[in-house]
Amino acid sequence: MSITGPGSITAANVQAQTNMMNQLDTLSQELGTGDAAQTYSGLGSQAGLALALGAQLSDISGYSGAATTVGTTLTVAQSVLTQLGDTGSAVQSAVSQQGAFSLDNTGQTSTQETAVSYLDQIVSLLNTQVGGNYIFSGSAVNQPAVVSASEMLNGTGTQAGLTQLISQRQQADQGANGLGRLTVGGTGSTVTLSADGSPFGFQLAGVTSTLTGGTATGPSGSPPTISVNLGSNPTAGQTIQFNLTLPDGTSQTIALQATTSSPPGANQFTIGASATATAANVQTALTSAITNLAQTALPATSAIAAANGFFSDPPQIVAGPPYDTATSLTNGTSANTVQWYTGENGSTPALQTATAQVGPSMTVAYGMRATEPAITSLLANVAALAATTFSASNPNAQSAYQALSQSVVANLNGQSGTQSISDLEANLANAQTTISNATTLNTQTQTTLQDMLQNVEGINQTQIGEDILTLQNNLSASMSVTARLAQLSLVNYLSAVSG
Repeated sequence: MSITGPGSITAANVQAQTNMMNQLDTLSQELGTGDAAQTYSGLGSQAGLALALGAQLSDISGYSGAATTVGTTLTVAQSVLTQLGDTGSAVQSAVSQQGAFSLDNTGQTSTQETAVSYLDQIVSLLNTQVGGNYIFSGSAVNQPAVVSASEMLNGTGTQAGLTQLISQRQQADQGANGLGRLTVGGTGSTVTLSADGSPFGFQLAGVTSTLTGGTATGPSGSPPTISVNLGSNPTAGQTIQFNLTLPDGTSQTIALQATTSSPPGANQFTIGASATATAANVQTALTSAITNLAQTALPATSAIAAANGFFSDPPQIVAGPPYDTATSLTNGTSANTVQWYTGENGSTPALQTATAQVGPSMTVAYGMRATEPAITSLLANVAALAATTFSASNPNAQSAYQALSQSVVANLNGQSGTQSISDLEANLANAQTTISNATTLNTQTQTTLQDMLQNVEGINQTQIGEDILTLQNNLSASMSVTARLAQLSLVNYLSAVSG
């Protein structure tokens, strides 16, 4: 019979206690951190799944951050567009409520001076930044979108501004004879009205006649010509109408009425003793009507046309000097014309110049340029009002100013089929809807992934607590037994057995 000594028993117990204490330390650490392991290797076969879930959570966090950033940009952009629309309405209101016509020493009305302030405001809005990025510069976010209002109007160095370009365009549109590039002529009983074939001044659109015995044809030929042949004298009250297109694309009609009065009234012609005499009177009345139109409606539409050309891409300017006999438009260059837009201007649609992935399968486009048609229309009309000047000595100055004001108001109301500020707002609203949907989906996905990862990396705190309590009880009992065994000798053991 062999007896194992108490020392060896105590050593085994101590090793068991050490193991339990290590387990207790591990469980305590898991309870404190909430993690089932401190390294991926500690997760065993679940390590790969934990890594994949963590990567997906990181991606979702990135998408959410992008959605927040883009959402902020869109909110600011919507505010800017709203203010641009409000500015257009404010200009319309200022023009509609203006008082008596009065020019200052610069040849402008107080309303035009106010328009300069509004142009400054528009420029400031278009140079809005979000997070240091210019939001209306396309992809060139580090570059301001537009030059200053002063530079737009007054130019710089050898670069012509809009004020100078309006003057050049008005010279080209009125022509050397002041008749808007038209020529009134004819022989015998025939009256002719001819354009010069250039893109400037009045363009012939048509003619209608109720004159008895009269034949009206055209425009036809090169240069375009309208012909009216009076086969006999008309009857008083009968009319002939010449339809013209103005530089900004709008229409104007000159209606002349036959009368027996001499001298005739405005827009009338006296019926002469013969068809030849009547034709001469028609020529006189037509020349007078065109001259009046060339001094009132033509300068206004010429200013609008010059502004539209300036804010085009590239700018369109009169090929001159000389300007009153110019025959074409040409591209303005950085050497001779202010380049008002200074942002990126590539072939990519404006909305696509800035994109962001805001979800696993969701991308939003939110780019903007100041060259959008709705914005350039606003700029052109406010700038035309701010840049045009009038001469106090010109008897037609008030009529010309009123024609300009009416054109600006009509254009700011928007034309059917053209882009509006609200169209731009709608585009951004669609992007905001995408952001909102992506944010909701990201939140749901993040919650699901976090739950899955918790099941892999996390612990059951109740179970861990129970395991710790069991270990503590076992460890306490083991240590008690070990202590008693450590005090046991062979003599005490034999005495205990014999007794």
